[in-house]
Amino acid sequence: MADQTQPWAERTVEVLPQAGVGVPPQRDGFRRGVAPVGQPRSSRTEPFPVVEQEPTGTGWPGEPAPRQPLSWRLAQLRRGGEWSAAAGLFAFVCWGIWALSGGGNLSGPLLVLVLSMLVAVGLFALARTVGRLVLERQLGRVRRSARGAHLAAAVFLVGLGVAWLQQTEWVVSAWNWITSHVS
Repeated sequence: MADQTQPWAERTVEVLPQAGVGVPPQRDGFRRGVAPVGQPRSSRTEPFPVVEQEPTGTGWPGEPAPRQPLSWRLAQLRRGGEWSAAAGLFAFVCWGIWALSGGGNLSGPLLVLVLSMLVAVGLFALARTVGRLVLERQLGRVRRSARGAHLAAAVFLVGLGVAWLQQTEWVVSAWNWITSHVS
């Protein structure tokens, strides 16, 4: 049984029907408790005519494709950036080993690093331009990322880092020692 100390748990008091108070009289045409069931209702609106459309791709026929916003294009450039970032870090570490093992003034090696990074950026831009001309204009394909251009720049940067390591005497002698003792 419910706890009677709670106000919501109290029992509802039943009210007996009073004499003289009943169901109020209904308007003409209505009867209490009777509803028409199964009679179809007439539509209040007219349906639109159906027009057949030929599939033409996206957008209207003959209309150029809409330009994508700048945020979409920047997000597209970032896809694949991990390749360039990892290769850039590798090239920077290799450059540091090469520059520090050479001794002397670091202004020359710093200029080499800056020019090498500018060449890598130029290679990235060239790969994007070639991709735009070949993939988008010639083949009609939509590019969804910049992975190919990032991969091209990454291959260049890794090759550059290996070239810097090959110019470092102690790295070459350590490599030769390891390969002679492993075989």
